[in-house]
Amino acid sequence: MDRFRRLFKHPFCNIIGMIHLRALPGTPKSSLSIGAIRDIACQEAELYLRYNLDGIIVENMHDIPYVKGPISPEIIAAMTRICSDVKQVLPNIPCGLQVLAAGNKEAIAIAHAAGFDFIRCEGFVFGHVADEGYIDSCAGPLLRFRKTIGAENVQIYCDIKKKHSAHSITSDVSLAETAKAAEFFMADGVIITGQSTGDPAAPSDFKEVAKTVNIPIMAGSGVTCSNLAKYAEAHALIIGSDFKRDGSWNQEIDVNRVQQLMETADRIRNKQCKFD
Repeated sequence: MDRFRRLFKHPFCNIIGMIHLRALPGTPKSSLSIGAIRDIACQEAELYLRYNLDGIIVENMHDIPYVKGPISPEIIAAMTRICSDVKQVLPNIPCGLQVLAAGNKEAIAIAHAAGFDFIRCEGFVFGHVADEGYIDSCAGPLLRFRKTIGAENVQIYCDIKKKHSAHSITSDVSLAETAKAAEFFMADGVIITGQSTGDPAAPSDFKEVAKTVNIPIMAGSGVTCSNLAKYAEAHALIIGSDFKRDGSWNQEIDVNRVQQLMETADRIRNKQCKFD
């Protein structure tokens, strides 16, 4: 918990905004240069800074269909350049990234090179079937890689029973036990999601996990201005879709939606929320 608190200023309800990079060169929907993609990412970073978000995550969300790791070098190179420039815009704000799909080693390497603070990791413990195929657990190799390259300052926040995935092979392992395994395998925090992008998790999931682990617990999907209070006891809330026009992840950021949610978050944080 101390590592998290060194990054984030609030004990609970830190708001982390998503920067969904436009499709990177070489992917099916690519239409922009790396420079143009970087400019949009930096503009979104400046917007989030203006509205006092507590952190950001850069993600190659538009690179559909995703390919599970290892990730090809042009994606790593592009994200390293873009993340380095985003960090220049946000030198004092916690910055993270996720490389889709399951590009966890690549994310650690990019974060280390770009001066980022954390990654969002899928498949940290247990295996699952995702859109891209079978994703195996990676905690052991990933932490050894982090140690080898001297990137131990890069924190790992991992999804558990993650969205867009089937978990029948671990149906006899509860969400709380999955979180406990992630803590045992030295995750810096766990992320709880609904079934898909924009789908909220059950609020009861957070209390269930909180009784089991002593690491940060984050909401990873479906948080909106209207339901924010239900999830305010989480240590951080990762928000992408609700900041976009019409609440759709593939639209532009809507400044009014950002402002409204941050005003709501400030009111809630003043109540000093904590888990029961």
